[in-house]
Amino acid sequence: MNKLTIIKVGGKIVEEEQSLKQLLKDFSQIEGNKILVHGGGRSATKLAERLGIESHMVNGRRITDKETLEVVTMVYGGLVNKNIVAGLQALGVNALGLTGADLNMIRSEKRPVKDINYGFVGDVKEVNASMLSTLISQGIIPILAPLTHDKQGNILNTNADTIAGETAKALAPLFDVSLVYCFEKKGVLMDENDDNSVIPHITKTDFDRLVKEGIIQGGMIPKLENAFQSIEAGVNEVVITSVSEISKKSGTCIQKK
Repeated sequence: MNKLTIIKVGGKIVEEEQSLKQLLKDFSQIEGNKILVHGGGRSATKLAERLGIESHMVNGRRITDKETLEVVTMVYGGLVNKNIVAGLQALGVNALGLTGADLNMIRSEKRPVKDINYGFVGDVKEVNASMLSTLISQGIIPILAPLTHDKQGNILNTNADTIAGETAKALAPLFDVSLVYCFEKKGVLMDENDDNSVIPHITKTDFDRLVKEGIIQGGMIPKLENAFQSIEAGVNEVVITSVSEISKKSGTCIQKK
């Protein structure tokens, strides 16, 4: 089975010129089939602020009202996505920037209101694995923005970690998939003030205990939840690491048991 590396990078990395440049260089050097999934939350928050739109977050996830949806569509699907694509083309990588609406790539449904009304946020229902596989077989590198659609004409904001995880799961029957979540730290830390306190391996039991103890918190919780779901669905490996380590095997490795 052909190997496929799916890299997910957070907003801060793709929004700052120096870290973006380094990311694109490292990503271009990953051998074989690959997909890049990106965030862009800080840019969206900054633009919203300039437009006088207040941003609201709950447990690391953005509440998306109609005005916020317009901002994230512009930022994620436009500015951030096309900057990445242009940068990769300059390095000889034949990248194609996509939202979930393009080629019916990722269909979602608007999240139902329970305790919290997340607004125009999509929960992924289907990833078009055959279309992604076709693109990959043509030597095209998909660059996925964190936007999906409901096939009723609506764009929905969708967590980039979720998109990476659902894409990895959908492609697991077709490829030997490695999913790598990149952010500013070297991995999941035992002590957030000590960058070298990386936890090398985390099982589901470890995760539950570390959340209870308050060591794992905020946006790291949904990131790890997605990681465990991916492993259960047949993804070969999930690694959480820093952007400078994407071609190596360092960081935190998520294990089934």
